Amino acid sequence: MSNFLDAYSIQTWLESCPQGYLLDTEFGHQLGAREPDLVLENPVVREEAIGTTVQLLVGERAALAASSGLINAAPDHPSKRFLATQTLDEARHVEIFTQRLYDLGVKKSELEDVVAQHANPHLVQFAEILLEKVDRGDFLAGVVGQNIVLEGLAFSVFEMMQAANVEANPKFAQTLAGTIADERRHVGFGENRIGSLIRQEPDKKPEIERMQKEMSYHMLATFADRFRGQAAAMQETQRLAQEEASKRGDVPKSQEWHGTDLASADPSEMEAVLSDTVLKEFKTRLTRIGLEYQSPERP
Repeated sequence: MSNFLDAYSIQTWLESCPQGYLLDTEFGHQLGAREPDLVLENPVVREEAIGTTVQLLVGERAALAASSGLINAAPDHPSKRFLATQTLDEARHVEIFTQRLYDLGVKKSELEDVVAQHANPHLVQFAEILLEKVDRGDFLAGVVGQNIVLEGLAFSVFEMMQAANVEANPKFAQTLAGTIADERRHVGFGENRIGSLIRQEPDKKPEIERMQKEMSYHMLATFADRFRGQAAAMQETQRLAQEEASKRGDVPKSQEWHGTDLASADPSEMEAVLSDTVLKEFKTRLTRIGLEYQSPERP
């Protein structure tokens, strides 16, 4: 337990996060950074950015509710302290993605209407499955759902989006870099804490494995809705970004992620690489903590 306490203490969090990679930033990015003109001035690109950011906000709101709800359910004080730091991380993520919506022109008075309009119903169901476990005080299922499934999903989504935006939108890419660092720590806690607890309660494995399968299906359905339903907008955004780069005389750079060039890939290719990457990571992490990965249906 001492190694666990050292690795996930509040002091470690302070040194690595607010005193580390977030130093001299505002809302996760460099002071004064702004969204590119292309994003702000083109209605197609702006609307696609709003829709994407709403999905991130919905996920982070669920993560905030889950991490805060798990504090009292935690069986030991080191876990409670870590979850307190995670709760603050998730609150920061909610704030930075809310601020991005404001930066994209969403009025504060219209925020909840915009979220309700764009929130994917499968993502909402994904969150409801997790929060049902948290609300009934099921620490084991809650941490698997939160720190393995939800945070593992977020980790890959943020990585992919950062790779796609390093050149096109440095402000957004830097914002994502900080969230990736946070999610890496959250997933690490889940893997390190849950393995021993599962060995103590093996009878809970079937229920948790069913939860993982159900959450994974809604995750894949969310991806399908976004990449297939917004395919035209995504391709238009990609085309306009390439035109802007050409006007500036910039040489197109590869934005490779897991063997796929995101700068030239079509939405179906991006959906495939994201889905395959997330499921592969799920299988690895679940096996590592003693659970049997359940393959979900493909939408």
